Amino acid sequence: MSSRNTTPAFVRDTYAPLLDAVVDDEVITHSRVRDIPLPSGRTLALITLDNDRDYKRPNTLGPNTLAQLGETLNELAARAAAGEIDAVAITGKRFSFAAGADLSLVERITSRQQAELMAELGHDVLGRFATLGVPSFAFVNGLALGGGLEVALHCNYRTVDASVPAIALPEVFLGLVPGWGGATLLPNLIGIENALKVIIENPLKQNRMLKAPDALKLGIVDREFSPMNFLEDSLRFADAVLAGREKVQRPLVPGRIERMAKWDIALKIARKTLNEKLGTVPLAPYRALDLLALAKKNDTVAGFAAENAALADLITGDQLRASLYAFDLVQKRAKRPVGAPDKELANKVTKVGIIGAGLMATQFATLFLRRLQVPVVLTDLDQARCDKGVETVRAEIDKLHDKGRIDADTRARLRASISGTTDKQAFADCDWVIEAVFEDVGVKQQVFGEIEQIVAEDAVLATNTSSLSVDKIGAKLARPERLIGFHFFNPVAVMPLIEVVKASKTDDATLATAMRVAKDLRKNAVITADRPGFVVNRVLAMVLGEAMQAVENGTPLEIVDHSLDGIGLPMSPFELLELVGLKVGAHVLDSHHAPFPDRFYRSDALHALAERGAKLLTRDGKDRPNGYTKDLQKVCGSAGHAPLSDAELRERIETKLANEIHIMLDEGVVSAPEDIDLCLILGAGFPFQAGGLTPYLDRTGASERAFGGTFHSPTIRGLSEQ
Repeated sequence: MSSRNTTPAFVRDTYAPLLDAVVDDEVITHSRVRDIPLPSGRTLALITLDNDRDYKRPNTLGPNTLAQLGETLNELAARAAAGEIDAVAITGKRFSFAAGADLSLVERITSRQQAELMAELGHDVLGRFATLGVPSFAFVNGLALGGGLEVALHCNYRTVDASVPAIALPEVFLGLVPGWGGATLLPNLIGIENALKVIIENPLKQNRMLKAPDALKLGIVDREFSPMNFLEDSLRFADAVLAGREKVQRPLVPGRIERMAKWDIALKIARKTLNEKLGTVPLAPYRALDLLALAKKNDTVAGFAAENAALADLITGDQLRASLYAFDLVQKRAKRPVGAPDKELANKVTKVGIIGAGLMATQFATLFLRRLQVPVVLTDLDQARCDKGVETVRAEIDKLHDKGRIDADTRARLRASISGTTDKQAFADCDWVIEAVFEDVGVKQQVFGEIEQIVAEDAVLATNTSSLSVDKIGAKLARPERLIGFHFFNPVAVMPLIEVVKASKTDDATLATAMRVAKDLRKNAVITADRPGFVVNRVLAMVLGEAMQAVENGTPLEIVDHSLDGIGLPMSPFELLELVGLKVGAHVLDSHHAPFPDRFYRSDALHALAERGAKLLTRDGKDRPNGYTKDLQKVCGSAGHAPLSDAELRERIETKLANEIHIMLDEGVVSAPEDIDLCLILGAGFPFQAGGLTPYLDRTGASERAFGGTFHSPTIRGLSEQ
């Protein structure tokens, strides 16, 4: 716990409005110093960051933590001036250098002044590494994220433990920018193209992290040492640098030619790419681009001032609040699924059977092989299909090896563990059987009926249906209690969500086994009730149905396709329809219209387009959507002439979505709106800066229009409503 009375004077006097906001809520990461005599006779003062918690709580950098570090650096500067020390180094407790700013305190910051003070405090303290009067070293011995990496960037030299798994500037992923020097210092250390990768590209690729060798290759760190003797080797390196025996070369530091030519071109390409992939709704990536453009001048004073302003704007904006809500869902709620039974009830899975050998089946097989490391058998209507499926899986295993993701022994073992046969007796010893057959209740009933006669009584039967009733699929089974829905999203290897559908007769052992399998597959599982479309497809069916109805009633295609751009969705309705396939899209609409004809639209036009294999979008030379086909244009007005304006259509869709989600919660599809948002973030790519769908619907007033209330409190909905 912190106390204003123990805060150093330079912070207490200057940053009082900030400290008043977070007092007594911060877990302090202490700056502990010890002098280390080096072999040359020099003395190095080593700062160790440590929050006195176990390894599960990484070091974080809140205002009082920064204050203590600033006071420590002041004292070390005085000692350096007195000739007592020859260098300063900073490291972290075991496994954690520093995980950056303490984001749990952000909700306490309610004014732009406080937000700007937080940015200024970071620059103030970390900038003191440059004024110590002696060389500074960062010994990165554990994860270094955001402000943690920026601590290292402010030092003169950097080493890294070869086992460090996560080094990154992930701020853009969360709706922020690297605001304590990262956006200014990093491009001037490793060049603009590499900086774009670290600051923008990686965060937007599901928050991709660098490992220690990556950081070394990019020039972020100067040396990499084995974890066995990391501190000793780092100290020897520091001593050699101080003695002049070790010279650090940094070939990636940008020169005059890069600044004159490459810099602006790289930023122009990055801006265009962002616009094509994300649109203009997310603020953080574009603010980061602005900072990187300014960094070309290598003026730290101007750069740091711009970082302060950017952080102040973003910290007090709605997108950060929404992003932190979404981040909390993914980091916490996803890891503790609501409704999961005792994990001790789960049965062990030693062999997997997959009914089908097509595209989805081979994706399943590759994932189960790689993650569960157990034999997998495919079955299909003829041996040729089975053989083709097996070869497809083996080719994917070979790709994993070629990319360095598995070694030669693992490759050989996985290739030998996949088989395919028309003889379903090969499923007799399978503990887990999942189907990947045509989306038809009768077909699924038939294949499960055959398999049930072969497998053991406690084997789990899993259906990958996207919208059919799991109860109906299991209606003819002798033991329907061992049937469960296990709905993947495409592409299977990439999408992190599995909707685990508990039917009315599914028992706890089956559910526990499904949850264990999902975890072993490294997927996030959300338990849903057996209702049409479960979560993701029910929401998407509403959007797609409303889009097709609007088109058929004469609303211009551009208005329909861009009606929900304000959410920042990864795809427009027509792009999504083309991705899933028009036949699948028509089937999804049908499967929702049948039980809910008053709320979901059945599109005859979509069926007609699907039957003739039509396309919806035209493409440019790089296969990007750039227009609408004549087939789609002919649909416009086919069912009437009641066009809607952009505002009218957006309000209609948002209100209907809020109403449908309210109904879903009343039906008990999931336990809370947080689970709806989690499913949409992980399964449909809903953007973090929107915070999922329900806070967005609250902010736009759709919830109030639909049911006279809201899904969330004002804090989650956003600052603009407070």
